[in-house]
Amino acid sequence: MKFLERGMKMLIVSSYPPRECGLATFSNDIINAVEVVFGKTLPIEVCALQNEESQFQYNSEVTHILSTSFLEDYRKAAEEINERNDIGLVCIQHEFGLFGGEYGDYLLAFLLALNKPVITVFHSVIPNPNKKRKKIVRAIADLSDRIVVLTKKSQEVLINQYGYRKSKTIIIPHGTHIVLWEQKEKLKIKYDYSDKIVMSTFGLISENKSIETVLYALPEIVNKHPEVIYLVLGKTHPEIIKREGERYRNMLMNIVQELHLENNVLFINKYLKLNQLLEYLTLSDIYLFTSKDPNQAVSGTLAYAMSCGCAVISAPIPHAVETINDDTGILLKGFGKSGEFQKAIIQLIDDKEKRISMGRNAFSLTRATTWENVAIQYGLLFGELTNRVEDLRFNIPPIKLDHIKELTTGYGMLQFSNFSQPDPTSGYTLDDNARALIDMVMYHKHYEDDIALKLANIYLSFIESMQRDNGWFDNYKNYEGQLTNQNYEVNLDDANGRALWSLGHVIAHKQILPVDLVLRAEKCWDKALERIHDINSPRAIAYAIKGLYLYYSFYQNKKIKQLIEQFANMLLHHYKISSKEDWYWYEDYMTYANNVLPEAMMYSFLTTKDKRFKKIAEISFDFLLAHYFMKGQLTVISNREWFKKENKRIFYGEQPMEVSTTIIALDLFYNVTGKKKYRDQLELAFSWFLGNNHLKQIMYNTKNGASYDGLEDKQININQGAESTLCFFKTQIIMKRYKKKATFNKPNKILLRRQLNINFPKILET
Repeated sequence: MKFLERGMKMLIVSSYPPRECGLATFSNDIINAVEVVFGKTLPIEVCALQNEESQFQYNSEVTHILSTSFLEDYRKAAEEINERNDIGLVCIQHEFGLFGGEYGDYLLAFLLALNKPVITVFHSVIPNPNKKRKKIVRAIADLSDRIVVLTKKSQEVLINQYGYRKSKTIIIPHGTHIVLWEQKEKLKIKYDYSDKIVMSTFGLISENKSIETVLYALPEIVNKHPEVIYLVLGKTHPEIIKREGERYRNMLMNIVQELHLENNVLFINKYLKLNQLLEYLTLSDIYLFTSKDPNQAVSGTLAYAMSCGCAVISAPIPHAVETINDDTGILLKGFGKSGEFQKAIIQLIDDKEKRISMGRNAFSLTRATTWENVAIQYGLLFGELTNRVEDLRFNIPPIKLDHIKELTTGYGMLQFSNFSQPDPTSGYTLDDNARALIDMVMYHKHYEDDIALKLANIYLSFIESMQRDNGWFDNYKNYEGQLTNQNYEVNLDDANGRALWSLGHVIAHKQILPVDLVLRAEKCWDKALERIHDINSPRAIAYAIKGLYLYYSFYQNKKIKQLIEQFANMLLHHYKISSKEDWYWYEDYMTYANNVLPEAMMYSFLTTKDKRFKKIAEISFDFLLAHYFMKGQLTVISNREWFKKENKRIFYGEQPMEVSTTIIALDLFYNVTGKKKYRDQLELAFSWFLGNNHLKQIMYNTKNGASYDGLEDKQININQGAESTLCFFKTQIIMKRYKKKATFNKPNKILLRRQLNINFPKILET
């Protein structure tokens, strides 16, 4: 009842499905995305807009209906909402023509009667307004607590031509859906278009679409490229049907017949469900945005096409001007000009490399505007206006094996991906297959999944293939299974340490794993143990300690305990040499996988009970965390430049591996010490993946469960390699263990103060 008592619901006022309308789809997408991101901590209801001629059967989220043709219904709806103590904020989706009265001025009666904080989303900001339109828009804006626009151009028009305050406006772009890049060719095969160059246009059809502009351009294109097919996706707009029936569509079909384009133009005359729509767009090579309305501020169809990896040719509406450049498509100079479309289409058909590059760039660019990222922006705005930010919690996404399976061949796990498409040329590494083996054992332990065991067998086989006769391991193989020169050019200490960690992990779970898998791991372990003293670097030592600890947890072997103590003393020696006042660390710099060093010291304490190891583990870990947690977020060491104690720290360039190792270490330290600060920081660290980072964007792919490769200063590296995906996968298992139905707190001021006020003890005396 907490959220009901404190007014934590958002009410969206909008048209809504099953009404066939762009704004209805928009609102439905926001609601679905907010549920994915924030779960039940930000429930949303809908006040559905409909005219007296239309009656719809709505889903349960629609709790109010406003008949837009009757002025008195606006006041009544507002009074009903005012009586609801559980509604904290009202979000109005505004479009001219959606509300009754002149320029939709009936909405003012609703706003004047409403006693709730209000966000109004202006989907269109018409330039050069007359006095009446300007007066109504200003009144709506003045009665709202915040105005949301979808483009910079709309914000500029609102400020410069309507005289509105910039401080009360915020730009939240139109959302897009996540699709998988590798589906483009697969879907062409599915729809039998594999030998076609597919162009498409979609949306509710009306004369404003100006589709005939492309039809008149097609004959010359088809003469040169008969393999071209043009898909016109979508049914005629319901309001157009009421007024004039199918006059416009029939005209288009007549043009097709007159120009003998029946084999090249296909009308998909229905309101497409989302999945099918995204499939059509994903298989399209070129998207044609044909609108002849220069005042169309934003286009969801354009955004969707770019997010599906289409090269775009577009009329110059403001949204297109802002989003299309020479790298993502072709922006036309005017409206309704067949010659311009013809020239641009031929250019992209003739230059396949450029066409594909444009699609890739558009695909990458629109990752920032996924519906989940848009939902974060609306959630934070809601929290700000209701003073409820601290009540919002991020949802844990479901664990998915999809991308892990995609990356895995019969030989092992590939190293990199181009977007989500595995890259065979990147080959294989011992590092990634060792991580993958650990992940699959963890996953099987908690979910008893036979697929995980099959994958574990592949990864162990790869590890076996990398072991030399002398017991040591190589790290790199190409796709053909041949060792590469990197094995002789790069230090292999860390890879060998990870191999020991993974083998120890298998042995420690002997009782739940197939006998053959464990025996093979033990055979590798025994051979590797003969070379363990070849390890010298601090991180490799730390990985080896983790493997030794795991082995010792099952076999209480005195020799293993002695090895752990020897290695821990080596780390302690590094610490004594490098640490000084204000620098409680094992080296003169922080690089990657920093958390594994204090983590190994804590494992050494658990094995030997030597309190020196525990003391240094906590001192060094708290020192590291003080550099990682700031302003309510986790900010790990940049891979652009390591953090040296005498230099100013460089930010951005954060990688999932560092976040994952932080979570793994926090899990250990919380379980050993019971200190709540580690639990709080663990949840805060995981929220980095969920959107609590400096870009306020999710760091994972909702479709396949993969993690993106890096968080940069202005964008995300949306490639989804093995390391990133496996690190995210491991942290998900850890977090699910804590809370089966968990959602995560947004950082609050108390937690932030706790993070920043860490008192470090003096350096351990030599």
